[in-house]
This record gives sequence, C-alpha cells and structure tokens, in this order.
Amino acid sequence: MSDLRVRFAPSPTGYLHVGGARTALFNWLYAHHFGGTFILRIEDTDTERSTQQSVDAILQGMEWLGLDCDEGPFFQTDNFPLYKQHVQKLLEEGKAYRCWCKPEELEAKREAAMAEGRKPKYDGTCRHRQDQPLDQPHVIRFKAPEEGETAFDDLIKGRIAFPNAELDDLIISRTDGTPTYNFCVVIDDALMRISHVIRGDDHVNNTPRQIQLYEALGYPVPIFAHVPMILGSDKARLSKRHGATSVIAYRDMGYLPEALNNYLVRLGWSNGDDEIFSREEMVQKFDIANVGRSPSVFNPDKLNWLNAHYIKTGDPARLAELLKPHLASRGVTDTTAPDLAGVISTLQERAQTLEEMAERALFYYQVPQSYDEAALAKFEKPHLAAVFTAVAAKLSAAAITTAAECDALFKEICTEGGWKMPQVGQPVRIALSGSTQAPGIGEIVMALGVPEAVARIQRAKAALAG
Repeated sequence: MSDLRVRFAPSPTGYLHVGGARTALFNWLYAHHFGGTFILRIEDTDTERSTQQSVDAILQGMEWLGLDCDEGPFFQTDNFPLYKQHVQKLLEEGKAYRCWCKPEELEAKREAAMAEGRKPKYDGTCRHRQDQPLDQPHVIRFKAPEEGETAFDDLIKGRIAFPNAELDDLIISRTDGTPTYNFCVVIDDALMRISHVIRGDDHVNNTPRQIQLYEALGYPVPIFAHVPMILGSDKARLSKRHGATSVIAYRDMGYLPEALNNYLVRLGWSNGDDEIFSREEMVQKFDIANVGRSPSVFNPDKLNWLNAHYIKTGDPARLAELLKPHLASRGVTDTTAPDLAGVISTLQERAQTLEEMAERALFYYQVPQSYDEAALAKFEKPHLAAVFTAVAAKLSAAAITTAAECDALFKEICTEGGWKMPQVGQPVRIALSGSTQAPGIGEIVMALGVPEAVARIQRAKAALAG
C-alpha cells in the first residue's frame, strides 16, 4: 500500500463545505494510515464560477483542519494543453467524434425522448456523420460503447453495474475548446497515478463514464469508494438552512479543529462504540472499509459535546491564541492583564465554544459598568456594605497565592461575620463580574489578581452607596 495515492479535488466555486471537509479527512486519514500520498487538486475548469476567493477559502479551511497535502495544490487550468492532446488522441483513434447539434435541437430531442418514456440521452446523430464542416461551432463527444455494461467494485457500496445502453456519448470538449469535468478528472487522476478515488456518492453516476474513458485512453482504472452523503436533521441534504456548513464558519463560531475533525470522522465511520479519537488514533484506526453505506445525519448537539470536551481538556496557552480573535471582535485587544491563559483555566469547565468562552471572559478585561440588580436586591444594603468592607479588608491584608487559599479566606470571613457562604460569595461574585454567572470566587480573584479584585469590590461598594 506504499503506492497508495489519493486526492481531494474541490471546485473553487464556494467555501469548503463540511461534506467536502469530511471527504478530505477520509482521504488524508487513508493515506496516512497506509503510508501513502495525499494530493490536493483544485478543479477550476469552470472558469466562469471559479474564483481566487474560493481557492483561498478552501486552502484556509484545509490548513485550519490540519489536512496538509503531500503534493499540491495543483490546478486543472494548468493542464489545458494536456487535455487537448488527449482529446486529439481519441479523435485520431476513432474513439471520439465532432457533434454539430445545436442546443435547441438537443433540447427538442430530450423532450421527445421523455414524452415517449425513453431515457433523455443523446441519440448519436453526429456519431456517423460523414460531412465535416469544421468551420462551424461544434463540440467533441466520446464514442461510448453501446452494448454490455460498465461495472466496478466500490469499497463502500459493493459491486455497481450500469448498462452501457443507458450511458450517452459524453461531451469531452465544449464549443470553445475547453474540456469538461469528467474528462479532466480522468486525465488528472491517471497522470497523478491516483490509486484510490474516495469521494461523495453524488459522483456514482459519473464513475461508469470515467471508467470508459480510462479504458479508451489505455490508463489503469483506480479503485473507487463513494462516501454516503451528510443529511440535516430533516433527512434532506445538508444545507445552509440547517445551520453553518462552511468549515471557516465553524471556526468563527468558536469550534476547535480537533473537535470538528473528530465529529466528521464519526459521520459514517466507526470503531466500535468509541466516540473520542485523537489525531493519532484516527490515523491508526481508520479504514475506508469501516465506512457505512447509509447517509449520516449532522447533529449539532453532538458537535457541541465534542467541542466542550476538547476545550475542557485543552492546553490553556494554546486555547488563548485561538480565543484572541473572538475577544478582539468584542473590543478586547490587550490580554496581558490578566493573563489570558489563567483566565481560560477558570472557564474551560463550562464553555462549549470559544465564542461562549469569549463572552464569559469579557468581565476580566472590562470592569463591570452595571450589576445584576435583581440578584443584589435579594440582600439588604447594610449587609452588602458590610460584606464588601470585610472582604476588601481581608483580601488586602492576606498573602494568598492559590484559589484554594482564597476560598479558605472566604470561609474565615463567613465565620467572623456570622454569614453563610452564599451571603458572601454571591454579592462578591457580582461585584467582580457584574453577574451571578461567573466562575468560583477563588478562581476569579486569582485570575484578576488581588489588587484588581479589591478595587472592583470597593467600586461596587461605592456604587451601592451612590
């Protein structure tokens, strides 16, 4: 399997969809599992719809997911001369022919076939045409076999066969001389020595046509594996109405690449009942033979669960770098005081996404301008003033260095004041963060630093008096 060569070949007509990302991941894992080669090819022959912006989005999405290629990226438009050579080869060998049928004529033939209950395939009008008006607009069609069948053994779906009578003469070169998708794919895969084609099962109907082209050109036919589609919760094809579908959109929503990779690999593939896989475990255990035949349903709750796991177990220093853009979008650009890694360690247990974490981290960098009045109203003002005075004094005089020491100090304050912990902890939490939804008191004080914590408590006391 050291000669195993696979490719991911997206069209740059939009963003990197999660379905495409899963296909890329499966190819990447298959190559790494068997010590093969993973190739990235940008299929940009649709020059009208292909954009550099889409190319950049694809490359950015691949880089974020960590799906580095061993070769590439290659661009199909660089190979136009090669495609033309192969078209000419088929013409010279009588395996292709020129077709002068006009679009309106083809549409009429299609409608007539459908009206008569026949398959709307090209009827071969120009297949045996003797006159050759080369100065008139024409396309070039592949002369497909008319009898027998074209079959292949799919690694996921098993044996698939197509009667050749149902396959028409595919256009391989348009009127303007540009080659078509199915033709380019065959040339590229052949010249890149692709051994296994792993792609979405929306390409199944292209496969027999491509196999015929491989054989006509004298190239070996690769092994195919068609991955079932990803569906939304309503069992329809995953689309924008089901939520974000762009890989970069998930990054911007605060998901970690390891979480999305882990989630995508489980959409169709399994290894027993295991749900959580490190990158190394995925490479070790992945085999395309364990991909199921049925479509998978995208479950945002499952992705959130995985993302929360990776946030909870992540390295705070790394998470800090990933969190900075989310804080910057909220106006926080200086995260040196308090130290962002320390802030993150107080939030990891409770955050499902980096967006959620950034929102909860704001109070560390923005002094509260208001306080949860409904929560404070549960306490009498004299009690709040007494608590703030006692805590500020005790903290200022203490030499605490850990959250545990801080928590112990608060127990002392409760004992000395004759208070229960909620009577102290809740008001102080509001003074420090502005709300009741915040980490533990000890964690907050250690992250903010004692001087800043004391200043905030005194500020809340002054606001209360005002």
